[in-house]
Amino acid sequence: MSDEDVKSIQRRIIELQSEHRELDEVVANLTLGGAVDQLMVTRMKKRKLLLKDQITRLKSRLIPDLDA
Repeated sequence: MSDEDVKSIQRRIIELQSEHRELDEVVANLTLGGAVDQLMVTRMKKRKLLLKDQITRLKSRLIPDLDA
């Protein structure tokens, strides 16, 4: 994997982590309010899980393959 590939993956990880944090804040703020749109909160939580999975997959790509 080239240095440019590594940098691209690292940038994408940072973007995904930022989106994950933002969603976390939105979910926290929504649940603090009185009337909560449970469907919206559930969708946001699913999106957060998808982001976390994507981050994990990208981080694993940065780990060198020791069998190579």
